[in-house]
Amino acid sequence: MDNGADRARSLEIFAATIELGSFSAAGRRLGLTPSAVSRTIDRIEARLGVRLLLRSTRVLTLTAEGQAYLQAARRILADLNDAEQQIADQGAPRGRLRVSAALAHGRLCIVPLLAGFVKRYPQILVDIALTDTVVDIAAGQADVAIRFGPLADSRLTARKIGENRRVIVASPAYLAHHGTPATPEDLLVHNCLNFNFRRAEPVWPFVRDGTAFSLTTSGAIEANNGETLGQLAALGVGIARVGRFSVTDELADGRLVAILEDYNPGDVEPLHAVFVGGTNTPARVRAFVEYLVEHL
Repeated sequence: MDNGADRARSLEIFAATIELGSFSAAGRRLGLTPSAVSRTIDRIEARLGVRLLLRSTRVLTLTAEGQAYLQAARRILADLNDAEQQIADQGAPRGRLRVSAALAHGRLCIVPLLAGFVKRYPQILVDIALTDTVVDIAAGQADVAIRFGPLADSRLTARKIGENRRVIVASPAYLAHHGTPATPEDLLVHNCLNFNFRRAEPVWPFVRDGTAFSLTTSGAIEANNGETLGQLAALGVGIARVGRFSVTDELADGRLVAILEDYNPGDVEPLHAVFVGGTNTPARVRAFVEYLVEHL
């Protein structure tokens, strides 16, 4: 009786023969002679006690039993390939890793990490897409997505990888020309740059003497990301309240300064890596998430 390896090889030979339409073509692909291919199929038929192929000088025709055997062979070979890939992934992570990240945060915080990641895991191909559109991971549009804020209930796994603290910023030139707000209420007469998308609380929160309160601000420009608002603030257009990550460089080199920090409520947005979890999560996904935790 054939052992397991022989059975798998026989399935491969049979499937290749049907796919390519001849013993010689299957032999060329698999490194066998046409006669070796023919003998393998003869042994399968002898073992099963049925005819799988009707042979003529030019055409190979499947019998009903051959069609059923072909379907089973393809399914078994696919399962075997999947199992081998999962086992290989548990060793050295490999394969294509599709990552989705927001435009600003991705450009400023995720992309700079990729050089170190691919150096550590050279067999992983990172396929990154920066977009503010929420992708459907469950539908296979990405392997890992980086998301801000509270997460909706879902079957996905979420791993916290950091937090985003808010800060109110303005350029020294703007403050010199318009004055520096001493209290949150002073913002009501300033050009405050806001986000243009719907938020749960479209206000700027503050705290005074342990009591939280908020103000509705307005200004001449709105944008869909903090990097743009920070850029506008650095140009002296107005005052912005953004995630600190989006203005780290500007704060460091003095193009922007933080204001009203005594009233900062210290609110933060959690940052999560979201992916399909479970025992079959590919090693490349686990490796990337752990790398984000390590560096963010």
